[in-house]
Amino acid sequence: MKSSLVASLVAATASGLAAARELPPDDVKGARLAKDTWAARDALGIYNSSNYASRTLADGPVPCIDGLAKVVPGDARQTFRCSKIDFHDFKSHADLGGPLAQGSSSWGWTSDDGREFVAIGQGQGTAFAEVSKEGKLIYLGRLPQYSTTSQWREIRSYRNYMVIGSEAARHGVQIFDMRKLLTVDPARPVTFSNSRDIFHFNGLPQGSTHNIVVNEESQYAVAVGAVPRNSGCRAGLIFIDLKDPSKPTSPGCASGDGYVHDAQCLVYRGPHSKYNGTEICYGYNEDTLTIYDVTDKTTTKIISRTSYEGAAYTHQGWVLDPNWQEYLILDDEYDEVERRGPARDGYPVTYIWDISNLERPVQTGYYKGATKSIDHNQYVHKGRAYQSNYGAGLRILDLSSIPRDPTGAGVRELGFFDIYPEDDNQSGGGITSFVGTWSLYPYFKSGYVLVNTIERGAFIVKPTF
Repeated sequence: MKSSLVASLVAATASGLAAARELPPDDVKGARLAKDTWAARDALGIYNSSNYASRTLADGPVPCIDGLAKVVPGDARQTFRCSKIDFHDFKSHADLGGPLAQGSSSWGWTSDDGREFVAIGQGQGTAFAEVSKEGKLIYLGRLPQYSTTSQWREIRSYRNYMVIGSEAARHGVQIFDMRKLLTVDPARPVTFSNSRDIFHFNGLPQGSTHNIVVNEESQYAVAVGAVPRNSGCRAGLIFIDLKDPSKPTSPGCASGDGYVHDAQCLVYRGPHSKYNGTEICYGYNEDTLTIYDVTDKTTTKIISRTSYEGAAYTHQGWVLDPNWQEYLILDDEYDEVERRGPARDGYPVTYIWDISNLERPVQTGYYKGATKSIDHNQYVHKGRAYQSNYGAGLRILDLSSIPRDPTGAGVRELGFFDIYPEDDNQSGGGITSFVGTWSLYPYFKSGYVLVNTIERGAFIVKPTF
């Protein structure tokens, strides 16, 4: 969707993987199909989150037995396909203070004394809850949207703060101190104030951003996809200095490849010694993996731009090991929808990349999921990919074989929890549609995983492997 490629898949082509042509510009492709799906479902009343009953504190966990977690025995809508992951709790968006379903991003934070908290994105703001030692979600309150309602709400943590962006115009970036939750009485949930309880960054062109990225080590956040595309930063990477969270400022932006849908920004440590110690952003830019040197926020450089067979909408990805950045995984949100490349049969594809040479990254292989769905957000923790695959739910993959065999032949699914039983009887076990889970958070020491869903609410589950 940009100018001609400056990097190619030479090694990949030699091994049978073809480089993709760049795609013609489509400025609204990233939202059009999803919005149409959500509007139709809203008209059917599916987004009335009070339709989904929350669990009570007295309700215990439900183990995954013989491939099913029967949360409400005899109720097909409360019976979830699973493997090696147990159900612990569920709270509807209504019971998390959100009158509209419209779940989106989520993230977690652990206090100094080990308590675990979550921030749950919703159409009308962000809900906060504690995850108890028993795996129960204890609702504590919410932070309303800064301007208008938007289903796109993205959240990341920076030290003790949650950094929250939205596609709503005039929203800016909310910076909320999670330590405010430590003394909240669950019997009296708090509605926090945008005038008293947050810091705020208002330096975006229209106040909206598609996503938020944080490099905690280097003390900055990044707003990506901050329209319009014809602004000075071209909806690329807009840097936000967080050294003093009470006074966020922007030192510059990276506009060179235009619109960035998502990114991961890290201090580089890896085999390409030329770049050790530099600040790198891996950009997922609609039809390319674009790698930036962002050490100087006023003069950023594109190291490489590389497309791949099946590119339909390069969505998101994560490095396998931030301390040795040799491989990453990438997902394409529309390849299953548009039946492109390895995803032409509608089964989700996780693309594997060798990034040992940042100037010539190579897509070396892929892993295909066993249930039809669209892949969305994924994060890597201790050699495992935790994937939110829309209607197919949470999928956990073992990536440990990739350094030995980057074709993906050795990648295995360790477990799953399918939070969307409505499509279980479809061919392939699911549908390629924007339903089910949007995001998850897998980094708690306790092992609990938060899964945020669009229609229902938030699940707490826990792997048993």
